[in-house]
Amino acid sequence: MEGYRASTYGDRIAGVYDRFYEPVDVEVRMDVLEALAAGGRALELGIGTGEFALPLVARGVEVHGIDVSEAMVEQLRAKEGGAGVPVTIGDFADVEVEGTFSLIYVINNTLFMLTEQEEQVRCFANAAAHLDESGVLLVDAFVPDVTRFDRGQEVRARLPDLETVRLDVSTHDPMQQLVDFRHVLLSEDGIQVYPAQLRYIWPSEMDLMARLAGLRLRERWGDWRRGRVTSKSQGHVSLYERA
Repeated sequence: MEGYRASTYGDRIAGVYDRFYEPVDVEVRMDVLEALAAGGRALELGIGTGEFALPLVARGVEVHGIDVSEAMVEQLRAKEGGAGVPVTIGDFADVEVEGTFSLIYVINNTLFMLTEQEEQVRCFANAAAHLDESGVLLVDAFVPDVTRFDRGQEVRARLPDLETVRLDVSTHDPMQQLVDFRHVLLSEDGIQVYPAQLRYIWPSEMDLMARLAGLRLRERWGDWRRGRVTSKSQGHVSLYERA
């Protein structure tokens, strides 16, 4: 995608992000994250508008964040309690933060927004370097399903209300594991286009990235309620600890 940068997605969609992605099972997720933080500090990779960080802060957890998009962080700052959350602006594959954390987490496929394998490998190494001795890294992501693409393309339509049509249009490069997609909103106000890219990771590949960073898989669930992972699981929540 010509002109696409790491911050493009967040910069373009920041103003409507919370309407696009309504949080699901927030309290269940907070139960898990609070327990894993175990009274220590937490770091969210790709903190965005704070949809998960702020409820965790409300439970008394000290949360820090990293995000590449200043526009997304502005949305966080505008929310109640958002001004007090320390956020570092930068690419979470490499950016430095001070100290170590009991919990580092990346939710809603955000790890996949790093669009090169080498970036993803560096992200695991960076996270490992900032974990406490007993700290854990949590990754929440979908299980890739390449059958959804027909000749390398997919179009999905949604009707969020009576006045709007949302199209999700994507192309797939299986060699690079790269999906180039657009959210397109059609309404009486006109057409809005929100571009993005992601590089999906197979769970086994993710485990290898963790291993290269000196981590190992501690647990893997099929959902946030700690459901069992099966061949039909559409997503997974994976916990990594120091090897």
